[in-house]
This record gives sequence, C-alpha cells and structure tokens, in this order.
Amino acid sequence: MSTVRDRVDKWIKPYAVLWLTMIIGGALVLAMALLGAEVYSDVVDEEGLASLDIPALEYSQSLRNPEASAFATGFTNVGGGIGMPIVAGVLTAWLTLLSRTWRPIVLVGGASLVSTTATTLGKGLVGRTRPDHSEAVPPFETSPSFPSGHTLNTTVVIGVLVYLMCLQFQMLWARITAITAGVIFIIAMGLSRVFLGHHWMTDVMAGWFLGLAWVCMVILAHRLFHLMRKREHAGPAPTFEHPVLREDHSPEQLRGSAGTSQSNDAGSPEGRDGGSSRTGAGG
Repeated sequence: MSTVRDRVDKWIKPYAVLWLTMIIGGALVLAMALLGAEVYSDVVDEEGLASLDIPALEYSQSLRNPEASAFATGFTNVGGGIGMPIVAGVLTAWLTLLSRTWRPIVLVGGASLVSTTATTLGKGLVGRTRPDHSEAVPPFETSPSFPSGHTLNTTVVIGVLVYLMCLQFQMLWARITAITAGVIFIIAMGLSRVFLGHHWMTDVMAGWFLGLAWVCMVILAHRLFHLMRKREHAGPAPTFEHPVLREDHSPEQLRGSAGTSQSNDAGSPEGRDGGSSRTGAGG
C-alpha cells in the first residue's frame, strides 16, 4: 500500500508545484496590473513616459494612407477577441499532436486565462480614455484604453507558443525562426494599435511588459515542474501513451519503454528523417 502511495506522490507533487507556481505567478501579474494603475496617474502628472503618447500618435498619423490603414486594420484583427483564439487554437492543437502531451493545452490555456483577467482588471480600474475618434482609423473602439489588450494577450499567447516550439524542435534554425517571427509579430501588433490611433503608446508598453512578466512566470512554472519530476525520479512527463502511472508500471519501466520507442523511431525512415528536429515527448 505504501509503495502505491509513494508512486502516486511522485506523480502528484510535480503537478502541485506547477499549478502552485502558476497561481502565485498569476497573482503577481495581477498585482503588477494594479501597481501599473497607480503608477499611471503619476506618469501622466509628471509627464514621464506619457510624454511619448502624443508624439507617437502624431507620427503615426503622418504615416497613414488608405492602403497602410487597411493592412494595419486587418493585421490588428488577428490579435483581437476572435482572431487570437483561432491562431492560438490552431497552433496549440498542432503542438499537442506533435508532442503527444497535454502540455501545450495546459500552458497556453492557463497563460491566456490570466492575461485576459489582467486586461479586464486593468482596463476597469484605470478607465483611461482612448485617443479621440478624429485621430483614429475606424472601426472605433469604446472600451478603456489601459493596458492594450491586443498587445498583452498577443505577447502572452505568442510568447508561450514560441517557448513550446523551442522545446519541440531541436534544430537551431527552427528555434531562431520561431523566436524571430514571434518577436516581430508581438512588436508589430503593439505598434499597429498606436498606428491606428486605438491606443496610446504607454498602453502598448504596459501590455508588452505585463505580458513578458507573465510569460516568464509560465516558463518558470514549467521548468520547476520538470525539476520536481527529476528530483522525485518520476520519469518523463505523461504522454498520450502513458497518461498516468499505473500500479503495474514503475517509472523505470516507463522510461525503458520510452527509450525503446525512441530507438525504434530512430531506426525507422521517419525517425531518421525527422528525429533531429523534434524533442522527446516528455520535454
């Protein structure tokens, strides 16, 4: 009986650390949103970072033309309440099938839930007015301006997806491509909000910083999860093939099974062709 209990503990403890870290990290990010709301009034009064807002808006207006405005509108819709869930869902499903684990669903789903909550909380608390409609490109938005929800949620979702891609693909060029594309997409999404006059520059900066802080917390939670598994000798993370630790399979047996599977994959044409570009299922 004690042996079974020990085995179960070895599988439960890592998950407890994972969720505890994500909960604490989420609370910290929400606290940062509240702190940012307090700092915002001081920034405006002292003409600090907010002094970037009007010059940035004026410069954006000087760059506008019908073609650029139409392109920016289409692009910014990708980061909205309809576009981003579709992008996140497709990429998460793809990574889930490749890795054969629930890791992408857990990390992307949990991270996006917190970022959405932080956005709603920050907007409701600050209630900052967006740039005037006369200075913006339609269709206009009426929700509060601070922080930029498009920027914050895009930073979180794309940041976590890029992290998962770096775990999935071992080839250096694949990782560099994923990181470069992700960074460009995140920066472009924020700047498109200023270009269209839908947000002030400081709204976008807050979205970048808060989003990056939360991505770091999610990555930390995931690394602690694997560290705890290693310390508890619990074997690789659960996969579709081994979702739970069964009483008749020890962690050593599961690791041996995984090693045998990898050896078979390496000997097959598919393993020889694609093995170098993907990590193990437990990564």
